[in-house]
Amino acid sequence: MRAAIVEKIGSISIKDIPKPSPGHEEALVKISTAGVCHSDLHLSNGDWPVVKPPFPLGHEAIGIVEDLGPGAERFVKKGDRVILGLGGTAGAYWCGACEHCLAGKPMLCSQQRQLIGAYGEYISVWAKALVKLPDEIDNTEVPLACAGLTAYSAIKKLTIFGIQMGKSIAIIGAAGGLGHYGVQIAKAFGYKVIGVDIGPKKLDFIRKMGADDAIDVSEAIETISKKYKGVNASIVFSSKVAGFELGLKLLKRGGVLIAVGLPAFSEGSISVDPFGFILKGLHIIGSLVGTVEEMRELVQLAAEGKVKTHVGRTAKLSEINEVFEELERGEFVGRAILEISE
Repeated sequence: MRAAIVEKIGSISIKDIPKPSPGHEEALVKISTAGVCHSDLHLSNGDWPVVKPPFPLGHEAIGIVEDLGPGAERFVKKGDRVILGLGGTAGAYWCGACEHCLAGKPMLCSQQRQLIGAYGEYISVWAKALVKLPDEIDNTEVPLACAGLTAYSAIKKLTIFGIQMGKSIAIIGAAGGLGHYGVQIAKAFGYKVIGVDIGPKKLDFIRKMGADDAIDVSEAIETISKKYKGVNASIVFSSKVAGFELGLKLLKRGGVLIAVGLPAFSEGSISVDPFGFILKGLHIIGSLVGTVEEMRELVQLAAEGKVKTHVGRTAKLSEINEVFEELERGEFVGRAILEISE
């Protein structure tokens, strides 16, 4: 089978590798489409030195269950059309018995295994992590598997801090793969959404996604301060440290910053003024991907037409290097997808 392999940092090759066989409680999925995530670009470029070459790429996919390992028949059946990934983190296994799993946070399980290898014709996946898809959702919705799920889980966390519908939400990086989902999901939840990004093309796109307002990064602090007196929450989907620092500056007293985007290690850390942070009663929380149940909830929202993937680039698996170059240069809005099955 064909698969994208990072043979050395910054170099991806399409290789012929053995077709996997499903193990205990695993399903063999023939992949139809795969989503291109910024995380894969970071891994390929060596921005996150957490894995050494050679390694496969990809953690968002839609496909058809072709074969089952022992025990997997309890969760899926041959011929099921499924979405897989869960943001990669815990997408391949979680123990189900630790304090984090029992609290509904399997992505924090010390035994969790990341899913990787969706940029290929087949993948063997832990069947418990699969979510069946209704006919209303086509294969172009594959980025729901990570980008959509991550945005959905982050926005759900707002209620933990009493940020209820009608409150103002700034979405930093609103035209990106995660951000464009964030705008739609926040609107579906009833929030007043202010999208922040760079340039008129992206701002126009943000408005088309349903945002109440769209503001350029260069004008965000002044405009949001004067027009809205700050926001109740900032959700940072940008993978730049500057995005987090901007999100903090936009908050009202008692505001919440939800950190989602993961910058390159080389960017360093965010700077926080402890006096301002404490006296304003601010909160910062990280949000890491999502759960199977949240994936099911998001699939239902998408099936109802409340969340739609904007595909900014469609390519073949063989074009992955070109797609990564375009992604790094910010040449398209929304998400890129790879058509795997011919």
